[in-house]
Amino acid sequence: MRKKRVRDVDVRGARVLVRVDFNVPMDGRRITDDTRIRAALPTIRSLQQRGAKVILITHLGRPDGKVVETLRVAPIAAHLQELLGTPVTTASDCVGPDAERRVAALPPGGVLLLENVRFYPEEEDSDPEFARRLASLADVYVNDAFGTAHRAHASTEGVAHYLPAVAGFLMEREIDIMGRALSNPEHPFVAIIGGKKVSDKIGVLNNLLEKADRLLIGGAMANTFLKAQGREIGTSYYEAGAVQTASDLMAQASAANKPLLLPADGVAATALDAAAEYSIVPVDSIPPDRMVVDIGPETSRAYSAAIEDAKTVIWNGPMGVFEITPFAEGTRKIAEALARVQGTTIVGGGDLVAALEQAGLAGQVTHVSTGGGASLEFLEGKELPGVAALNDA
Repeated sequence: MRKKRVRDVDVRGARVLVRVDFNVPMDGRRITDDTRIRAALPTIRSLQQRGAKVILITHLGRPDGKVVETLRVAPIAAHLQELLGTPVTTASDCVGPDAERRVAALPPGGVLLLENVRFYPEEEDSDPEFARRLASLADVYVNDAFGTAHRAHASTEGVAHYLPAVAGFLMEREIDIMGRALSNPEHPFVAIIGGKKVSDKIGVLNNLLEKADRLLIGGAMANTFLKAQGREIGTSYYEAGAVQTASDLMAQASAANKPLLLPADGVAATALDAAAEYSIVPVDSIPPDRMVVDIGPETSRAYSAAIEDAKTVIWNGPMGVFEITPFAEGTRKIAEALARVQGTTIVGGGDLVAALEQAGLAGQVTHVSTGGGASLEFLEGKELPGVAALNDA
């Protein structure tokens, strides 16, 4: 998947519209995790240094096509200005007279953050006229928002039909590293899939079952597999409608002689609460009044052993309810095992980014994806509209 990159185009003096993913968690006006903002800094700084007029556009939250005062981007602009150490101006809109005036006033190397693009319903409708209005602000389009690349929206896909369209450094890294791991992985290749629902990850499981040498299952979705084996799982969450799917996946793995590992033990709690009673039990002995909220130590050891000789590891989804401290151990142990791997280690976006940060291990894996849904669809082998729309190299 060779796409033209931002380094391949001459941007000196050009107006460059950069789609970034600054949809960051906020507590009021305070940014609680700036990972996505920091991930875009290399592209922004490179454009500044090369004399481009940098016009950034992002969405924030879910305003549903209406102006929502609490979802304005001003706090993000202020934080970005601190990170860059250079001024970041804002516009009161993402199209129209104020946006046009602000763009016209930008000096080479200047940075402007346009207002929340999802204040317009035309964004998510991928309205061609709205995409044309966005494109009219610039000479070149750079997509550096992998986290939204699975959406065919005006600012992620539509604009690319009106301007030369290239990948930013973050986008390039995402599609290169994950693409290489899926198309030409070094073996042994181990896939670790966690999270809540089998139904959310059927495509990923099917695709990785074909490519990986071992598949490790954790999180609440493991309960559905245990149920498919006929085990009693107490009050644990499982998907009744996906039990047959889990059974079919296990049969496919067996027929292909691929190890599909399930938990041997788990942390069984009376409630999803840090103060709840809990104990470690074998999966054959889950009490009828308790729910499994994490993998147990025996499973952590077995999964770590299955990972240690890997040359490629892809991990998507936590092993338990890591947000609650007593139930975070399984996810932490797998993160520690991943950090010891002498090979390419890729962690899918979403909850796992927070889990790695919490464990202090984010810097010890090869690549932490900034995309949640985009990572999932990429791992399924789907073509992402925001990537497909970029110019081929």
